[in-house]
Amino acid sequence: MHRKPQRQPVRLIIAALVVFGLAALSLLLGSQKGLQPQHYIQLTIDGVRAGSIYALMALGFVVVYSVTGIINFAQGEFVMLGAMICLTVNDLDLPLPPALKLIAAILAGVLLTTLIGAGMERLTIHPARRSPPVTLIIITIGVTITLRAAALLVWGADPHVLPAFTTLALEDKIFRFGGVIIQAQSLWIWGALIAILILLYFFLERTLLGKALRACAVNRRAAQLVGINPDRMALLSFALAAALGAIGGIVLGPVTRPIYDMGVMLGLRGFVSAIIGGLLSVPGVVVGGLLLGVVENIAAGVTDPAYKSVVSFIILIAILLFRPQGIIGGGEKPAEEA
Repeated sequence: MHRKPQRQPVRLIIAALVVFGLAALSLLLGSQKGLQPQHYIQLTIDGVRAGSIYALMALGFVVVYSVTGIINFAQGEFVMLGAMICLTVNDLDLPLPPALKLIAAILAGVLLTTLIGAGMERLTIHPARRSPPVTLIIITIGVTITLRAAALLVWGADPHVLPAFTTLALEDKIFRFGGVIIQAQSLWIWGALIAILILLYFFLERTLLGKALRACAVNRRAAQLVGINPDRMALLSFALAAALGAIGGIVLGPVTRPIYDMGVMLGLRGFVSAIIGGLLSVPGVVVGGLLLGVVENIAAGVTDPAYKSVVSFIILIAILLFRPQGIIGGGEKPAEEA
């Protein structure tokens, strides 16, 4: 029997050469700007912080796509809503100590955004669930525009502020290690990602509802035959994706200045991270998010910060052209239609 030639070693060699070439180019450009080793370490740490947010967003893409086969482009708006609702509640004159008021604001941001995500599925996706996937994707784009316009009306076009979790003030605590600086909020971001991954594992592996969600992701028809309601699992997937996005926006809020359109570029980067991971692999999209954050941050550091967004577009186009199934994950298929 004729055997196909093994292409995996060739692909690994090509990938290694590409990585080596990009690393050499980064060192060359960095040397022209006078960058020292501590500068590269700083860029990497900041990239991991940004990549953690991308990973949380990518997890939202994976949860929805694996269950429904829909790419939810409103995921970036969930990040914006989580941050904006949180800072709005935190600015209220509540009879609570600052720490408790911030906790209440965080809970309000997550819960209200989760309800908005669930409402989006019930009001827009569910009535059109029999439509072609392209139609459903266009619906999510329409929801994105609507949520962004509503946010502009509610919060205006000016950026807002959210206090740092450690100091409960605008100024965050700084840790210095030689020439490297780590903000305390970065630890909250990394901790949030780790906690979410642990909770997701126990939810999907140890709970009946999580197992039902996984079963629906594998085969909707078979899941329906054993008594699982795919429509309810679709609702759960959108609610879970909204909660993940809200958490990402809330922990990111003190690092940046939340604004009504912050979800645009964050949504793109979350989508690129999901594509890198293959859209169905949870470990893959997490690694993809971290990888994207580091690559774009180093690229911006050795060239110009204005090129940071361009890197994401280049990576997205390159993956879609040469490996649309993803670099890390891939090979899986979304849930079969009932």
